[in-house]
Amino acid sequence: MAVHQRGTIAFAIRGPISRADLPGLFDRLCALLSQSRASVAFCDVGGVGADAVTIDALARLALAARRNGCQVRLRRASAELRQLLEFMGLENVLSE
Repeated sequence: MAVHQRGTIAFAIRGPISRADLPGLFDRLCALLSQSRASVAFCDVGGVGADAVTIDALARLALAARRNGCQVRLRRASAELRQLLEFMGLENVLSE
């Protein structure tokens, strides 16, 4: 019996992010995850601001990943973004 190891993928999101961008981000990540079958998705967030829309986008990305048996790990998150994630109780959902 062959054992298939699941790998990782990396992607980046850039800002500013508007609410209108959220469904497209979600759909693109779902497609990427279904094609890759990755277990970990590294998301570069160095180009986004620390605001409620960014947090909403990241929460949706985490949901998309979870639905595909994957977890999101952030890369290059600013101190402000990390603090906002912690304030909103998402620091364990989106780890760095």
